[in-house]
Amino acid sequence: MIHVGRQPIYDRAGDVVAYELLFRDAVDATAASGSSARATSQVMVSAFTEFGLDQLVGTRACFINVTKEFLIGELPVPFDSNQGVLEIIETVEVDDAVVEGVNQLIERGFTIALDDFTPGPAERLLGLATYVKINIMGVDPAVVAERVQLVRRRSQIQLIAERLETEEDLQLAFSLGFDFFQGHVLGRPHVVSTASLSPTRINRLQLLTALTATDVDFDGVVSLIIRDPAVSYRVLQATNAAASGLRARVSSVQQAAAMLGLETVRQWVTLMLVSDLTEATEEQLSMIMTRARICQTVAQNLSMPADAAFTAGLLSGIAHLLGQSSAELASRLPLSQEIGMALAEGAGPLGSLLAVVREYERGDPRGLAALINPDEAVKAYLNAVNWSNRLMNAAETPQHNLQN
Repeated sequence: MIHVGRQPIYDRAGDVVAYELLFRDAVDATAASGSSARATSQVMVSAFTEFGLDQLVGTRACFINVTKEFLIGELPVPFDSNQGVLEIIETVEVDDAVVEGVNQLIERGFTIALDDFTPGPAERLLGLATYVKINIMGVDPAVVAERVQLVRRRSQIQLIAERLETEEDLQLAFSLGFDFFQGHVLGRPHVVSTASLSPTRINRLQLLTALTATDVDFDGVVSLIIRDPAVSYRVLQATNAAASGLRARVSSVQQAAAMLGLETVRQWVTLMLVSDLTEATEEQLSMIMTRARICQTVAQNLSMPADAAFTAGLLSGIAHLLGQSSAELASRLPLSQEIGMALAEGAGPLGSLLAVVREYERGDPRGLAALINPDEAVKAYLNAVNWSNRLMNAAETPQHNLQN
């Protein structure tokens, strides 16, 4: 069983500057192990050859865990030096062979990062590393400060605070001058509050529900879009940009939907609505869309209602960013009984599917692996990330066609 995921790395301004790709060979693994090297290499090859880094991380840097086998040449690094940062996991025993291997990788142009650095044998690699990660969670702040001071003696190193679980962890990392930050606290809203649902938000949630229904009512969707001037304007603006190569320009939402097709309009408007409703960051928006897509894909594999699964995944993510429970959000919307029960109680096949997808996001693949083949789970996740990234890119470049 192999698990793959990605975790964002942020700079001091709060922008996502890199992703770490995570490959695991065991359900309870918190790090890669030596025995996982060959399984990891297989997933690496699949991720790079079938999807490509540009589709997984865009233009951002990509940190990839490597075990000793890759460092000393027993296994080849299956990508070019400009495609990723090699992150040496903390379980690697640093000996002469590892030091020599890292030197050779640097000569080939690779960038090196040290994971979960602690004083000891790993100090032999400080002169070769560009990035050093220091674990914050559960470590005495004085000990963290000592490690920061030790690493800062090497001017070329940029420090990454990892495993940030609380606001206190994040504040400590900032005060100690870390350059970059990684951890679950950054994936959640920092302010705990309840977002009120104004009539405009209710209307947009109803439109979102209509767009993601199993049998979309074309005329009904157009009618709901027309009621919202801001959404109507943005749909027309995006459609005109997509039609820049044509002599004619669209002048109505009805014409836009007819010209591009409901599926493309649906994806556009869904992205706009999620962004407006949650005021989400790009990373949060991407995570919501990825969850919805993987729910849809797995549901298709299980011959379950795929559109209903997409809607459940989408609304669960929106509820989280609004600071509301899924049950509270569901109570305000005209949802089918199946979706309503899944969101409110986690009940039914759809509720079970949503639960295992959320567990997969948190790094526990057991539930999803019980439903579909583990390799198919990896592929479904990577496909969902790829689709989400293309959707985000299309939002910035309207002429992209998302019908494929």
